[in-house]
Amino acid sequence: MLLSVTPMQVYLDYSATTPCRPEAIAALQKSLTQGWGNPSSLHEWGKRAAFAVEEARWQVAQLINAPSPDSIVFTSGGTESNNLALLGAARRFGSPQHLIISSVEHPAIAQTAALLQTQGWQVTQLPVNAYGRVEPDDLRVALQPNTAIVSIIYGQSEVGTLQPIEALGTIAQSAGALFHTDAVQAAGRIPLNVEALPVDLMSLSSHKIYGPQGIGALYVKPGTMIKPIWGGGGQEQGFRSGTPAVALITGFGVAAACALSEVGTEPERLRRLRDRLLTQLHDLAPLKLTGDLIHRLPHHASFCLMTAQPISGREIVKQMNEAGIAISAGSACHSGKLQPSPVLTAMGYEPQLAQSGLRITLGQATTTEDVDWVAAALRQIMDRLTVEKALLV
Repeated sequence: MLLSVTPMQVYLDYSATTPCRPEAIAALQKSLTQGWGNPSSLHEWGKRAAFAVEEARWQVAQLINAPSPDSIVFTSGGTESNNLALLGAARRFGSPQHLIISSVEHPAIAQTAALLQTQGWQVTQLPVNAYGRVEPDDLRVALQPNTAIVSIIYGQSEVGTLQPIEALGTIAQSAGALFHTDAVQAAGRIPLNVEALPVDLMSLSSHKIYGPQGIGALYVKPGTMIKPIWGGGGQEQGFRSGTPAVALITGFGVAAACALSEVGTEPERLRRLRDRLLTQLHDLAPLKLTGDLIHRLPHHASFCLMTAQPISGREIVKQMNEAGIAISAGSACHSGKLQPSPVLTAMGYEPQLAQSGLRITLGQATTTEDVDWVAAALRQIMDRLTVEKALLV
């Protein structure tokens, strides 16, 4: 039985998406009403739109300390950025080469790598340890003379683990390979400085930093050559043709500027709240923390369910939703059949445990009261489901 008081409405799925912040909404509205021209047009309406796009480009560049705004290429989101990074880099080569990714990549990388494999590319998936972290020595061993691209996710969305990007990027670049990182989950949650990081390409997404959905960016280090993956009018310095989504871009820019102003304080606040949640749940026996506790996104908590009778993460998500709490599960359902999480499987979890992943991710609206309520509700739900499953045996 759930707590008897009226349930709160608590959103704790910020790694899936974030609400668009008021400043970004205001920028969107202004663009849609006053700046709706085509940036390629030479008249005043076009000039206003072009100025707004370039201002946003500068704001996004500032978020990651990019050396030039021209290194920011706007896309439709993190998925397209990942595709452009891998496919655009691959198109530089006249024949298939060797690509290295990790075994815990987002599907936008894993499936794009699989596509390249069908085109003759050799693809190596690096293993991870029990905490979801790539060992730099494994990358050294995997490198080949024809290794052209290495792509390793910065912050893993399902288990929160941060990869040793500095070490991995240095190893890749020293071998002459391009290094790409999917930083969609990391941007705005930890400081990013591409001037100091050994990265050639970095993917970003607006809706993970309280900007609008449907817009993202790929950072392309000056001097890095990639080719477009579709043809058109040559917008975005020829990397990504199509009339720019001016309103979405301006909203993204404002969200990036706000994220930069808060990155010195907000991650620590979220880390404290997350640790409070973990402390309140540490004695709940069925919950096993997944991912690396030290090298971890500050807003992120994830678990699998170690129960005598199997309980899927989706069951917990549904029960929490009935209590007015939004969290997410790590496993996927295809054609009605529950599938183990590829990420947890790569980390060495047995199929039953890999179907029981839970993710709780905090954000700007999260309060101490939210954390306390969620811990209490999750404890009661786990206790009830454990008893119900035992009675069915």
